[in-house]
Amino acid sequence: MTYNDTFIRACRKQDTEHVPVWYMRQAGRYDPDYRTIKEKYTLLEICKQPELAAEITLMPVRKLGVDAAILYSDIMNPVASIGIDFDIVKNIGPVIHNPIRSAADVEKLRPIDVEGDLSHILETISLLDKELDVPLITFAGAPFTIASYLIEGRPSKSYIRTKTLMYSEPRVWEMLMEKLGDMIITYLRSHVRSGGKAFQLFDSWVGALAPKDFEIYVLPTISRIFRELSDLDVPKIYFPGVSSGELLPTLTNLQADVIGLDWRVSISEGRRRTGGKFAMQGNLDPYLLTAPMNVIKDRAKQLIDEGILEPGYVFNLGHGLFPEASLEKLRELTEYIHEYSKDLMKESVKARS
Repeated sequence: MTYNDTFIRACRKQDTEHVPVWYMRQAGRYDPDYRTIKEKYTLLEICKQPELAAEITLMPVRKLGVDAAILYSDIMNPVASIGIDFDIVKNIGPVIHNPIRSAADVEKLRPIDVEGDLSHILETISLLDKELDVPLITFAGAPFTIASYLIEGRPSKSYIRTKTLMYSEPRVWEMLMEKLGDMIITYLRSHVRSGGKAFQLFDSWVGALAPKDFEIYVLPTISRIFRELSDLDVPKIYFPGVSSGELLPTLTNLQADVIGLDWRVSISEGRRRTGGKFAMQGNLDPYLLTAPMNVIKDRAKQLIDEGILEPGYVFNLGHGLFPEASLEKLRELTEYIHEYSKDLMKESVKARS
């Protein structure tokens, strides 16, 4: 079995034969086979069956030909181990039965026990490590994004309870960030130990914060996570989620390898705002996949042309795939990215040598 490490090399700003591609939520509801499985099991029930979770993780690698797999899991899985009672409710998302509202609630949170409570996730990673011929990306939700669910009790558009706690009870907020930071560090370290070849920290909703608030209340914990995991010899990705372009200049000292961009900031501008330090990942608007194929390819071409101007580019979406996306279009797009970028990458390597 030939191992395709194109994604790893791109994350490290090394030369590659083509632009690597994977898609956030690539193991998901756009796939009819996955929808059939979901008729029988919930997301959390699937996560507790390592062989089934591994099979779903493998499906887009086999069907689309992507250059990396991402673990089939959910960002909420680790909070069950620290004492949060929740369900994933259809058409709503995470619903927390014991939301965080006070210092006493934060103090009740216990240290994560990955091996004891989440061994099924580690087993899934180990199974995939044996099966895959591309790198496995594992992931965790970032502190602000997880905190927003824990405090609001469910998904929110205003984050009013979260921001109220953050501004009014800074010590309580700091305690919560510290505990969530500890949880994430332990969780991701165990992923790598079990066979994960890269990890992504998803901060889907942190774009709701002003840059100054991000710097004061969130960035110290993000920085600590990457600093404490810096000894792991795997690519480390930070995705600050949607509408986060104004936060990018604050990330220049992060000990990450890759920054994921949403579709509102160009690849070149993302590099400029982060000081040229990181490889870039992104950033096709997912809903562009509703367009005719010639439009999709034209936009992909523009992204590739811009992405390869400097070493270190991974093609992805600016957010996750949606249920109405076409599997056939994704397969054709993946083939196009590989084919179109091959000759360009040869020329790019020659120009730099």
